[in-house]
Amino acid sequence: MRLYPAVAVSSFRRYATYRVATAAGVFTNTVFGFIVAYTFIALWNERPHLGGYDQSQALTFVWVTQALLGASCLIGGGFQEELQERIRSGDIAVDLYRPADLQWWWLASDLGRAAFQLLGRGVVPLTVGALAFELTLPGDPLVWLSFLLSVFLGIVVGFGIRYLVGLCAFWLLDGSGVNMLSGLLCIFFSGTLLPLTVFPGAFGEVVRVLPWAAMLQVPADVLLGRHGGAVGTAGALGFQAAWAVVLLAVGRSVQTLATRKVVVQGG
Repeated sequence: MRLYPAVAVSSFRRYATYRVATAAGVFTNTVFGFIVAYTFIALWNERPHLGGYDQSQALTFVWVTQALLGASCLIGGGFQEELQERIRSGDIAVDLYRPADLQWWWLASDLGRAAFQLLGRGVVPLTVGALAFELTLPGDPLVWLSFLLSVFLGIVVGFGIRYLVGLCAFWLLDGSGVNMLSGLLCIFFSGTLLPLTVFPGAFGEVVRVLPWAAMLQVPADVLLGRHGGAVGTAGALGFQAAWAVVLLAVGRSVQTLATRKVVVQGG
């Protein structure tokens, strides 16, 4: 089991070497955060308490989004394109011969990437946002720990979705269309554009129970303390954990089906 922590550490170091790209990402996230923040200020001035948030909570949601943008791959990125290329080129055969589980290998690698992105691209934008605006940030360390656990579970859920997208390459010659569709669904249904609580009626109820909600909406609400104490927070974390287990299990099943297909075809 020491292999997978080593893979995660190696992935962390790999992304840490791209210092200029990281600095550019921090700058972009911060600038975009200001643009969205002032848009939200105008919107909440017209519609106070929209979606159940006051203006300070809405601004907090904006900067939490910017903090998680890279770590949770909310607007694209991640490992799936690399996995698809390895499937297309046939290099996946080498991966399958390794004395390591394919799913766990990619999960460890993605967690290492996410850890660096959270530290390298997440802390600075949230700090800048807290200095420039009045945010609703908790003073209780337990809330911050719950938030970090929620972020971790959200990253695992995101991995589960993107792993399934990556495995599509076993059946599709070109995964770009699936990648684009997956990215659009994530942007809309995770809350990256607007908090999911803004969506009304039955549609709002549906989008809040989809797996994408676990990637951003739930962590942000955990940080804002909107789940009603320890019991509500535990329920929110359970929602994320349930989706993580389901997606990992489905990914395992699809992986088994796909590798059987490879063996039958002689690949």
